[in-house]
Amino acid sequence: MAATESHLEFSLALHRTIGGSERNSCFSPYSVASALSLAAKAAHGATADELAALLGNVGQHTDLLKSAAKLAPETHREEPQLDVANTLWAWDELPLEDGFLADLASWPGAKVASAPFTTDPEAARGLINADVDQTTHGLIPELLPPGSIYPDTVATLVNALYLKAAWIHRFTEGATAPADFHTPSGTRQVPTMHLNERVGYRAAQGWQVVQLPAAGGVQAIILLPDGDLASAENALDASTLGGLLTGTRGQSVRLALPKLSLDVASPLKDVLKTLGVRTMFSHQADLSGLSRDSRLYVSDVLHQAVLRLDEEGFEGAAATALTMRLTSMAIDEPVTVTVDRPFLLLIRHAASGAVYFLARVVEP
Repeated sequence: MAATESHLEFSLALHRTIGGSERNSCFSPYSVASALSLAAKAAHGATADELAALLGNVGQHTDLLKSAAKLAPETHREEPQLDVANTLWAWDELPLEDGFLADLASWPGAKVASAPFTTDPEAARGLINADVDQTTHGLIPELLPPGSIYPDTVATLVNALYLKAAWIHRFTEGATAPADFHTPSGTRQVPTMHLNERVGYRAAQGWQVVQLPAAGGVQAIILLPDGDLASAENALDASTLGGLLTGTRGQSVRLALPKLSLDVASPLKDVLKTLGVRTMFSHQADLSGLSRDSRLYVSDVLHQAVLRLDEEGFEGAAATALTMRLTSMAIDEPVTVTVDRPFLLLIRHAASGAVYFLARVVEP
């Protein structure tokens, strides 16, 4: 399976398992896959096999993630910003394997840092949160909540991501106004932006797809189902989604799209267990690629994503922490796309297909 389709399959698997269809969800497949791919590099035996079953070919997935850490040069628009950090926070007395450190060094924004996990867990938590806060430009000030670091915590793998880019075609200034949005709990008015532009569009297999280009070779993809979102997304697989994403063509579109501000925390331990990743959370975990200490296991996986869309562009941040303890220009008629009911939203790297953010918008 190609790396892009494997990444989409991974993204959809998490999307289906995180939260119910009646509420908003938002997470970063890019960030979660980065943290899990690093864990897979440290794993052996059943621990590695389960991660590979979820991620697909770990080497190919890693190459895709690394390529998506670079944006295309921009000459005509405000320069986009992409900051990525991959950090191993470790207790000073934990023996680390040179092979893992060498592999980590090849990742974007890689570093190894010391934290006083065993002597002052709250101070360690503060150091990690401050670092994530800096990488995410203040959007995620507290990834690790109080009590998430224990005296027997000895390492934490953290991926943090910040992305900001302006639309190539900005929404009409002054046209934003309240409009109806039909939610499961009833119809309500939300601030809605308007765009009349030639952009990527496709209507197929029960979906309308609108592709909005942004600076740096980033795309926002709106997936509006013809009917009920829950029914449509249950039938959406990686092959179908890949065809929808690559099958858009230039079309004049009159788009009405709600402004968005999402901030969603997603504890992932139970999600990953549901998806078959179980051994790394148990005392049978084999993370000997990271450390010779055979007692090492993953105690939790925490994730948070923030995503904001407005008339100028979008800004998003995400962070994932694995805590470890011992044990052509044709003239056409415009298509009107009114996003007035639940929909899916992807922010992705156009060249590699890596999905920075995947959101279900039920209540904008």
